[in-house]
Amino acid sequence: MFLVAGAAIGTWTARIPAIMHGLDLSDGQLSLALVVLAAGGLIGMGGSGRLVDRLGSRRVLIPAMLTVGGGLVGPAYAPNLTALLGALLAFGICHGVLNVAMNANAVEVQRAYQRPIMTFCHAFFSIGGVAGAAAGAAFAHADRSAAATFLTVGTASTVLAVVAIRWALATAAPKRTGEQRHTSDALSAGRPFPRGRVMLLGLLAFCSLINEGAAADWGSMYLHDTLGSSSATAAAAYALFALTMTIGRLTGDRILARLGPVRLLRASSLLAALGFGSGLLANHPAAALAGFAVLGAGLACVVPQVYSAAGNIDEKHAGRGLSYVAALGYLGFVGGPALIGGLANLLDLARAMLFLPALMLIIGSLARVVGQRQSAGTQPLAADAKYSRPGVHRDRRADRTRRHAISAASAR
Repeated sequence: MFLVAGAAIGTWTARIPAIMHGLDLSDGQLSLALVVLAAGGLIGMGGSGRLVDRLGSRRVLIPAMLTVGGGLVGPAYAPNLTALLGALLAFGICHGVLNVAMNANAVEVQRAYQRPIMTFCHAFFSIGGVAGAAAGAAFAHADRSAAATFLTVGTASTVLAVVAIRWALATAAPKRTGEQRHTSDALSAGRPFPRGRVMLLGLLAFCSLINEGAAADWGSMYLHDTLGSSSATAAAAYALFALTMTIGRLTGDRILARLGPVRLLRASSLLAALGFGSGLLANHPAAALAGFAVLGAGLACVVPQVYSAAGNIDEKHAGRGLSYVAALGYLGFVGGPALIGGLANLLDLARAMLFLPALMLIIGSLARVVGQRQSAGTQPLAADAKYSRPGVHRDRRADRTRRHAISAASAR
């Protein structure tokens, strides 16, 4: 599921020039199209949380999975700007709904699996993005149209979705007896939705995804224009960033099992801040490339752990928490490049880029929010557990406290 979502975005990004030239769009019209796509994503993320909580993640995930491929095809056949805007709005909504639903389902799988798997899932989003971009580049090199590209990738995505959805977890948590369910409901009755913690998690996602968006849009520009490197060297900045992020996500769950989510975020943010900041201050292309590589490694585990914590705040409102956090993170991703551009106009690009390591330090200072325990009565979750290498080692004292609370509620 994560692979399909990443491939759709990667393919669209790679063929933006073909869409622009095919419809003879100006820079301003293209900017408007990208804003509409971002707005669709925010609408989809913001509106899907309550649906996930009401219907279950699987029932929302299936239609989103089956329509995202078709949503990708629509922009390629738009005959004019108005039709393109409508197609991009629909594609953005489909992708936004898929984003929240697949993360909610991954949280449920992780909860049932009793071992961290969220970072590994997000690795496949990165792999899908690279695969989609590579497919777009290959079609462009072969001088094939954007319609042929999107139709091929969209069809393949739909086929893969049909195969994948048969394994989508249908329940929000392992089945419980009627007495356990009644006790859990009694313990959670009257508990307000934790907006404060959700906003803090959203801030972490916002800061992290500003870095991702800025690395994608400004990395090559920084090396080429500010440091005077060749075009090939400048292009390597994002390639190294994406490579180390993918490697970090493929291995991140094992590191999480040793460190726990809070220490992992603190170590990751410190690594990214110091490594990337040093690379910028060195003012040399080689150091900058190393800095982008370290930034990718440092960011790899941040968003997966933030999303995991958001889905585990309240089992009954996992979709709602995820939708808020995902939307705030997405605002950072689409708004981050504009923010860096504005700072570059006021200062210069070299100084503006130093804003990114500062954001990583903010993530480290607020990392404790991903480790706060959920309310009593819910199942042990990824952000609430101590993991050991072979599986899960729970805090026995916390387990005893939870059992006593459930027993007391049952007696009352």
